[in-house]
Order: sequence, then structure tokens, then C-alpha cells
Amino acid sequence: MTVQELDAIRAKKQQLIDVRRLVREQAEEMAKHTGYRHQVLVCGGTGCTSSHSKQVIEHLEKTLAECGIDDVLVVKTGCFGLCTLGPIMIVYPEGAFYAQMTPEHVETVVRQHLVKGGTIVRELLFKDTLHEDGSITPFAETPFYKKQMRIALRNCGVIAAEDIEEAIAAGDYAAIEKVLTTMTPDDVINEVLASGLRGRGGAGFPTGRKWSFAKASAGDVKYVCCNADEGDPGAFMDRSVLEGDPHCVLEAMTIAGYAIGAHQGYIYVRAEYPIAVQRLKIALEQARKHGLLGKNILGSGFDFDIDIRLGAGAFVCGEETALMTSIEGHRGEPRPRPPFPAVKGLFGKPTILNNVETWANINPIIMKGAKWYASIGTERSKGTKVFALGGKITNVGLVEVPMGTTLREIIYEIGGGIPNGKAFKAAQTGGPSGGCIPASLIDTPIDFDNLVAIGSMMGSGGLIVLDEDTCMVDISKFYLEFTADESCGKCTPCRIGTRRLLDLLTKITEGKGTEEDLAKIEELCEHMKSSSLCALGQSAPNPVLSTLHHFRNEYEDHIYNHHCTAGVCKALLSFTIDKEKCIGCGLCARNCPVGAIARTDYVAPGHKLASFAIDPAKCIKCGVCQGNCKFKAVEKK
Repeated sequence: MTVQELDAIRAKKQQLIDVRRLVREQAEEMAKHTGYRHQVLVCGGTGCTSSHSKQVIEHLEKTLAECGIDDVLVVKTGCFGLCTLGPIMIVYPEGAFYAQMTPEHVETVVRQHLVKGGTIVRELLFKDTLHEDGSITPFAETPFYKKQMRIALRNCGVIAAEDIEEAIAAGDYAAIEKVLTTMTPDDVINEVLASGLRGRGGAGFPTGRKWSFAKASAGDVKYVCCNADEGDPGAFMDRSVLEGDPHCVLEAMTIAGYAIGAHQGYIYVRAEYPIAVQRLKIALEQARKHGLLGKNILGSGFDFDIDIRLGAGAFVCGEETALMTSIEGHRGEPRPRPPFPAVKGLFGKPTILNNVETWANINPIIMKGAKWYASIGTERSKGTKVFALGGKITNVGLVEVPMGTTLREIIYEIGGGIPNGKAFKAAQTGGPSGGCIPASLIDTPIDFDNLVAIGSMMGSGGLIVLDEDTCMVDISKFYLEFTADESCGKCTPCRIGTRRLLDLLTKITEGKGTEEDLAKIEELCEHMKSSSLCALGQSAPNPVLSTLHHFRNEYEDHIYNHHCTAGVCKALLSFTIDKEKCIGCGLCARNCPVGAIARTDYVAPGHKLASFAIDPAKCIKCGVCQGNCKFKAVEKK
């Protein structure tokens, strides 16, 4: 493919993409020139697919055909971000945001909205886009979206994820065209350096420096790798980029290959991401067919190709040397560093490895310039960060905000606050490698350095919100269970340390802890951090240390009072029935799985039947009795 042919493809579908990015009045004018009265975008990401968006798309196409409507374009996109509302369907040029769609809802939208001269079905709209007076606001102006700045996610939910021509029209491959026609390898590296981009995989190492080290390393063979082995519990940032805009990653890896002198790339993606894997395969095939991968890219004489390697879901393979060992066909275990991969990496050759989100930032940096990118964020953390927002939060989903945005803004303004009027207790960032941020630090601006300073870390971008019903000792135990299972076992501090830490935490949650155990935990954590071979073992103590620092009173309550304030640790719970509230209906007794509830001789004033009581010796503390009682007579202490 030539540069002219690439530009022609870009122009071919440019107006379709413009309609999806413009405000309503401009979009309606632009739509007249596209040949389509409406474009209907339906999310085909994992979240909406699990909510049956595939059936929504099939029914949409069927109903359009039945109605004889042939001037409506149906587009299957990647994630829009608001995963709570799936399946999501957006109709342009109006920008009508329909949420939680069903086949029945689709039929209503087609017959009322998509017919010629139809009107928006207001009762099916996302409630935040609908004003009390009946007017509609663009979804980009809703609380969830208006504080976001989408750079890495710029094309997710905008383009047909399996159509390279839409990707090109949306800006993909414009950067490689610029690089191969106007920039030297040093120009590229200097631009990335000047942007201040730091790796979004967790460590936050300056991306340009990593590239410059690899370029300076001697060797005829070098490699470019993409870490798409997203293993943190609750994290789905990289998966969503691959599902919604896979070409941005292919383009960025090609640019890096040109910059360091590499001709082969590998994307290491977990096999648990079937939609991402499928779309990557389609994107690779399309890029090769269009001459954007392979030999003599855009007639420049530069050759570069990319292959996929599937991972089996080992968390340790998120560590760069373990990932490379796995690509080589060996068991995924970390290697001692130095030498670092930029000097001796994959197959013993100089290698750079960045994660998906890092790659997704390269095109905007090249196209808009390092100065523009460096103007976003904080002094030492430039650009934006994508977070997978989950846990006890109203708007579960994917958000991208400028570095320096506070936790309060993310949770209450973008996330919609805590459901059921519960109080915010803490936020866990960085997955098993991160820590817990207490409510007292909710106004902390989020960037790499601030999070480390308060005992957490950015990690790849998981952000789990915890409310007042969360036990912080139990949360620490949860993450230790994960890291203990995921330890590769190569080094003793991690292999034994995670198990010993888990034993001590389990002991405390069972009401058997002692004051000496807290000292043992702190000592063991410090040994693990200083002597483990890789970041898995070095960071595994972080959730424990951060909760000990900010919530030590909960540990002490478990130890000294044998009490779990949140009522989570079963061994410390007790269920009782208030005999004055019990009307003697027997629902609790009939549903108790172990027969621990029996009728007493006591009849409360005003009631006709004798109350029930729980035998603590038989009770397994499952909570079924409390769940079945309609009179709030069962109390958990």
C-alpha cells in the first residue's frame, strides 16, 4: 500500500466517523452527506456481550430488514465505558443513548425512532441524558463522561472494531505514515521522551528511556512486545482497548520497531480474552492485507510483522521477564535483572515491552506532539490514566481521566457515589500489588508518585471501591490468597512468604490472632519486599501494609475483642433472634440448612406464636436466617 492509498481509505469513511464525534446540530448536517439517515452503534465488548448484545444486534438487523429500512448503518463497536448499562445502543446523528437494551426494546426503537420521520424513544434513554423538561443532553455532557479525557480510549465505542477502514478514518495509521515519511528513529524516541509518557503497566518507567536503551543496544535482531496479560482482579482496561481499537496497538508497535531497529513483534494476550484475541487476529490479517504490516510498509523499505502468543492466565507472566520466558515456550518464571530486557530480553536479544494502554498513547503523541501530551496531567505524571472502576460503586465501568484527578472526583462525580447510601471506606488501587486508600485521603490527586507516597500504587489501573460493610483484614486476606496461588515458586521469599502471611491473616480473621502476630506480619512484609526476585513477591505485602497503616484498629479489634465490625469474618460472628420482634412464623427455622433454630416457650406481647432461638453450637453463620426474616428479628453481631 502507498501513502496515497492510505489517505484515500481515510477519506472514504471520514464523514461516518465525524458524525459520531460531532455535537448534534453539526452531526445532523454531516449525516446528509454519508448516505445513511442513522448510524446505530451497539457495544460488542465483553461486558455488553455477556448481557446479550449479540442478540440485540441480530434482532436490530432483522427488524430493520422487516421494516424495509436500508439507510441505517449498524456498527458493532468496543466498550463505551458504562458497563452497568449494557447492552448499550447509541443512535446518530441525534446521539440518543439507549441503555440496557433487549430485543423488545430494539423493536420499539426501530419502529418509533429509525423509521423516516421517527422520534426518540425517551423512556429507553440513559436517565442522565434526559432532563426534567424532556430535553436531551449529549451523553458526553453527563457526569460519567464530562470529566473524562479519552486519549487511549479515543476510538473505543466510536468505530467498528473489526473494520480497518473505520480505524484508518478515525486516525489509526496516520502516525506510522508520519513517522515513515518525515521522522528518523531518533526523532521518534525524542518525541516519546519529551512527552513524559510513563509505562501504564504498573512500574511507571519512562517509555522513551526504555526505547532509547533498546536502540543503543547492539544486535541485528531486536524485538517489540506487548503485554496484554492483564491479570489483576477487577481489571479490564487493556482488554477493552484490544476489543475496541486493536489497530492502535499494531500501529504503535510498528512505530517502536522502526525506532529501535526491530522487525518482529509479539503480543502476549491471555487466552481468557476470546473477543480480544479474535479481534487481534482479524486486525493482523487486515493490516497485512493493506500493507501496514509485513514487507516494505507504505513503500518505505521498513519491514515489521507481529504474531500473537496466548498465555494461560498466570499472573506472574505480567512481569516482563516471565512473560518473555513464556513466549519462548518455557514455564513463565522471572529472570534476575540485570541484564534488563532492553539489553538481553526475548530469545536473548534486545527487547522492549510495554502494555496495551502505553501503546495506545503513541499515536496521539506522534500526531499532536509531545508538548501537547506533556501539558496534560501533573509535573511527573503526564497524560491520562484509564481505570477499571468496580466494587461498591454506582457506575461500574471504564474511565479515563487526566493524571492528578482526585479520588473524590472519580468516585462521586464520575462513578456516581456508593449505592444504597453507604459510606465510602477505602479504595484499592493497583490490584494485588497495590494498597488501600482510606476515606481521609479521598482528595489525593491520583498520579504515580502520590499513590506510592500514601502506601499504594497505580498498577495497571484497577480501582476497587470499598464501602462501610468491608472488613479491611478480610480484603488483605483476599489479595494474599490470590498472590499465594499465583506465585511461581521460584524464589523462597515469595513462595513461602505469601503462604506464611496468609496463615497469619487467616489466624486473625478466625479470632485466634495475637499481638505478636502483627509484629511478625510487618517483619515478614519487609523481608519479602527487599528480597523477592520479582515484583509479584516484592509488592504482595502492599495490601497488608497499607491496611495495617490506615486501619490498624480493625486488626486490633479482631485480635483483642474477637470482633469484626463489618460483620464479614464468619468465625467472629454470632446470630441471635430478638424474641420481642419474632412473630413465630418459622421461616428462619424452615430455611436453616443445619437445623440450628428451634421454637421456644416464649410468646412476645401482641403475638400469637412462640418465638424462635438459634443454637450457637449448631449455627454455621451462613446468614440464611437473617435473609429470610421479614421482620428484622434476626440480628448479626
